[in-house]
Amino acid sequence: MSKRNMPFGVWPVMLTPFTSYKQIDWESVDRLTDWYIASGAAGLFAVSGSSEMYELSNEERLSLARRVVSRSAGKVPVIAAGTFGRTLEDKIELTKQMSQTGVEAVVCIVSQLAQENQPDGEWRDNVEKFLEKTDNIALGLYECPAPYHRVLTPEQIEWLGSTDRFLILKETSENINLIKEKIVRTKGSNLQVYNACAATLLESLRAGGQGYSGIAGNLYPELFVWLCRYFQEQPDKAERLSQFITSSEDIVGHKYPACAKAFLNLLGLPFTTTCRVCDHSINGGEMETLQALRQEVENWHKDLGI
Repeated sequence: MSKRNMPFGVWPVMLTPFTSYKQIDWESVDRLTDWYIASGAAGLFAVSGSSEMYELSNEERLSLARRVVSRSAGKVPVIAAGTFGRTLEDKIELTKQMSQTGVEAVVCIVSQLAQENQPDGEWRDNVEKFLEKTDNIALGLYECPAPYHRVLTPEQIEWLGSTDRFLILKETSENINLIKEKIVRTKGSNLQVYNACAATLLESLRAGGQGYSGIAGNLYPELFVWLCRYFQEQPDKAERLSQFITSSEDIVGHKYPACAKAFLNLLGLPFTTTCRVCDHSINGGEMETLQALRQEVENWHKDLGI
């Protein structure tokens, strides 16, 4: 694979809108894709944890990736997870199918490439087999906490970068020292580090990280876009914004992703709060909290000139 880099900035982990009958709401998928792009997203991560990827069938996963690629129409690159199935062979086959949807890279879920009790050596053996049988398909990496949380070591990251197959890492350790080490280990390779943790984002950007790919990007991606663009030019304001983003994380994570969908309703994106991963209802007090958060975000828009 020749040298190629994913764009710097914000990569939202896309929500999946569902109808009240828990079917994918395709028109809302289109509207949501447009909204992410209009918000300044550098790329889109469809079929992610926030997409409720484990609750989708293979056909839905492929159709969702295909739809987002079509709707984005080349404005931004799209990636999607593809390592689903009972066996490694199943995951290889679905990865091949996912690559045909037009995504820029098929994302490997780190915890899907070995059992929890398997050591790192066996994980690497599986990855080597996977690379041999996936026809030079461009890949990404996602340290998804489910079904268990396998965080890559700096040594693994350096090896993965040396294969020239991996373009993007969604890093979920929340450990800024580990994140910095991974950034150092990927220099000169195709593999780039995108932080999923809002609290450590600013420090990771200063260390050379490529941007943000976390759940708060589903509520106010434009604030993360500003932070990625102006953290060097306006460091004091960036620090204050980082503090706000960090302090709001408990709200963002509450009853996620149902509350995230409710927040988008407040912004004028009309789709249900229905989820497959949970049956959360949003009560009046929670809606008031989301309304207050929306007002704070609007105040930041004025302050930042968005």
